[in-house]
Amino acid sequence: MGEIVFFHRKRSKIIMALITAVTTLLLSACAQSDRDRSVDYISEKYAVPKDNQLIVYTSHKEEVYLPIIREFESRTGIWVDVHAGGTAEMMREAREASKEGACDIMFGGGIESYEAQKDLFMPYKTESSEHLDKTYMANNNEWTVFTELPIVFIYNKKLVRPSEVPREWKDLFEEKWKGQIAFADIKNSGTSYTILSTMEQLFEESPETLVPRFYDQLGDNILSSSGEVIPYVSDGTYLIGITLEETAKKYIDLGYDIALVYPKDGTSAIPDGCAMVKNAPHSYNAGKFLDFVVGYDTQKYAMDNFYRRPVRTDVELSPDFGEANIIRFSISESAAKEEKVFEIWDELENEGD
Repeated sequence: MGEIVFFHRKRSKIIMALITAVTTLLLSACAQSDRDRSVDYISEKYAVPKDNQLIVYTSHKEEVYLPIIREFESRTGIWVDVHAGGTAEMMREAREASKEGACDIMFGGGIESYEAQKDLFMPYKTESSEHLDKTYMANNNEWTVFTELPIVFIYNKKLVRPSEVPREWKDLFEEKWKGQIAFADIKNSGTSYTILSTMEQLFEESPETLVPRFYDQLGDNILSSSGEVIPYVSDGTYLIGITLEETAKKYIDLGYDIALVYPKDGTSAIPDGCAMVKNAPHSYNAGKFLDFVVGYDTQKYAMDNFYRRPVRTDVELSPDFGEANIIRFSISESAAKEEKVFEIWDELENEGD
């Protein structure tokens, strides 16, 4: 992707000049109306033009979204206003912002969440669409896939012998793992919802039985975010966990005391998504951003630096990735059951209070 050129230094000078000018004006003895007019003039002079703006709501971690957004800004001259948080949280906030015409892009989160809320998005066909994996393409281009993310098991290498490690999904329900599984609240983690959907489809089990059964196996030990899963397994708070391949590989390379396992009976590899939000105030720039995130350079950069599998068929997969048995996962089925799963989950949480 090359060296990132960013405008922080220039902006910092502008901001400092603006603050100094505004402060001087406020302390002056001029009439209030004169000060207001001067402040308005300075604010307008140094504001980013509307045609160079983009508002992005993202559930990606900073180490993922920041280099991509910086490079996008550098290449296009478009300044990006970033709102970051968990997938469910950002989807809610993007929907509210859409009503006011204050959001352009939702970036991050499994595409089953996008399918479940596709009324929030505007169709857009990227200029690279012919190069993208067709497995998980939106029927009407409501969203764009970003990277493919297999679900894996992890375990603490010091506390769990390799012979004891869960190798299939059903192994997670053994008594010895009760209360020992690191798992984030589905209300804050799109990955956690994907995990539940994967089990439902593998077991051919309804949410009404699977969700309570798994919730009981967690022993009321629900983490607040998916970012806590690996640290808590690594420090021994939990013995095993369920997470994304890219997250596990990243932390293994950082020296955390974990190892990963690809479930033998198969796993999902649902892409995360990106989409243009309805009432986007900068829709032209939003289209540029969607083109950028699936461009060849960005896809290869994501693979080489973020441990993410590319969705472009012309980017050769690195041999560093393990062999995963990927199941056929129904996005529509997962989306259709989302409301019921959240309803059951809320009832279980309320019962525990």
